[in-house]
Amino acid sequence: MDSKFTHLSPNGDPTMVDVSIKKISQRVAVAFSKVKLNEAIVNQLQQDEIHTKKGPVFQTAILAGIMGSKKTSELIPLCHPIGLDNCSVEIKVNSKKEVEIYCTAKVNGKTGVEMEALTGASIAALTIYDMCKGFSHDIEIVETKLLKKTGGKSDYEKA
Repeated sequence: MDSKFTHLSPNGDPTMVDVSIKKISQRVAVAFSKVKLNEAIVNQLQQDEIHTKKGPVFQTAILAGIMGSKKTSELIPLCHPIGLDNCSVEIKVNSKKEVEIYCTAKVNGKTGVEMEALTGASIAALTIYDMCKGFSHDIEIVETKLLKKTGGKSDYEKA
């Protein structure tokens, strides 16, 4: 495995990775974020949704996560702009009353979609924070990580 930074030129300047010679393959990435809500917010949960004056929290966060995934290259300077073939966001509340967000991004392309999946999960988490802060600011986004990626040079799966 090559251990050099791929976004640096031989002179040490920032650069996009040249993907022009790479072959097109199906690439899939799954990212995860976790949000801890305090009891006042969790008590608002009804039938797997929290309703606020701004609207349904999780439904809005799903849309925001998908939109964020599609705008990844506008937010992260050296990401390639790609046309996602699919992006989905799933939100559930676990037994500890923590919000779990899963974002899956897919493309047939020359570059991976890890950043799109991570961005989608992160934007969904931030949207939950934004929509719930009227109940309390005691909200923590405690974790965002890549769970799995397939396609390209190598596959990865978090143990």
